[in-house]
Amino acid sequence: MARRLESQDQPPEPSSPTGVDRGDVISRGLRWTSSWALRTIVVLIALYLLERALAPLWVALLPLILALVISTVLWPVARWLRDRGFPPALAAATSLLGALVVLGGVIVAIATSVANQSEDLANRSIGGVNKLRDWVQGPPLNIRPEQIDDGVKAITDRLRESGAQVAGGVFTGVSAAGAVIVTLLLSLVLTFFMIKDGPRFLPMLRRVTGERAGAHLTELLTRMWNTLSGFIRTQAIVSMVDAVFIGAGLLILRVPLALPLTALTFLGGFIPIVGATVAGALAVLVALVSNGFVTALIVLGIVIAVQQLEGHVLQPVLQSRSMNVHPALVLLGVTVGSATQGIIGAFLAVPVVAVLAVVLRYLGEQVDLRTGAKEASDVSPATPHGEITAKAGEAAYREHSAG
Repeated sequence: MARRLESQDQPPEPSSPTGVDRGDVISRGLRWTSSWALRTIVVLIALYLLERALAPLWVALLPLILALVISTVLWPVARWLRDRGFPPALAAATSLLGALVVLGGVIVAIATSVANQSEDLANRSIGGVNKLRDWVQGPPLNIRPEQIDDGVKAITDRLRESGAQVAGGVFTGVSAAGAVIVTLLLSLVLTFFMIKDGPRFLPMLRRVTGERAGAHLTELLTRMWNTLSGFIRTQAIVSMVDAVFIGAGLLILRVPLALPLTALTFLGGFIPIVGATVAGALAVLVALVSNGFVTALIVLGIVIAVQQLEGHVLQPVLQSRSMNVHPALVLLGVTVGSATQGIIGAFLAVPVVAVLAVVLRYLGEQVDLRTGAKEASDVSPATPHGEITAKAGEAAYREHSAG
């Protein structure tokens, strides 16, 4: 009787209408979350260790990356020469030397233009500074001349006190310039060998890694090459359009240094968002100093109009076909690249982001094939080896389903 009363006083056991306990569901969720968190931590640690291991090799990796980018530009020319009977070495040398001749001609033209107009620009700059001084002395600022002289004297004294640091910076700059020259020369040599022996690389890779891994690497690397080539060609078209329109505007308005500013606009276009903005701002500044406020406003309007054409017409139409990368990822890539590696990082950020996107898409494609979300017929391979890997993934799914 006492046991019966005691059992009546105890609360009833909780029950679920589905027969599944909430604690078990939460435990499975926590186990799943913790297992993936652990895997993520291991991957991040591996990437960090890889970055630390490759950091000392950056002096060799940078010329290799630059040579790869240059090769994507020169390879169509070399392939055209090969198709017309040129030996591989001669085709590579001809395309590389031709590019150097064109680049050298552009540099000579720019240097001549700067030399011819530098004196006039300097005189106009002095006049602009005098106008600015007269403006700040008048209303509403009413700054007295002695205050301006005191400010100039303070800046001069500060520079004189920092002479040692300036001298050290000059020597550092000379050393950095030497490193840049060595990097460019090494990049040119590597470019020659890439163009000459590039078609032999993938067959050699398959022999080393085996046919199964080699097939995946062949397909993936080919897609990466196609994306990188498409980016360079597309960005060259976009940059050329920017340079032509802005350069034409500068020539019509008779802004000094129009040719150097046009070339800078073209080169700046290869650094999306940031490069075009900096080149446009420099063009507006030169127009302001040399031709006055009205001309600077017109140049600013031309730059904004061209950038709107680039951002709303050229980039969405062309870059979406070649890279298929969201502009937000491009902006983040440029930010990280410029913060870590400066100008070189900003230039290489977009190709790196595009290549990483190709890798992730290929991995997702292989996962979809093995889960049945895609069939081999849904894949658009870049090589015959891509067809083999797609069929292998579909076969793996069917074997798993049958088992």
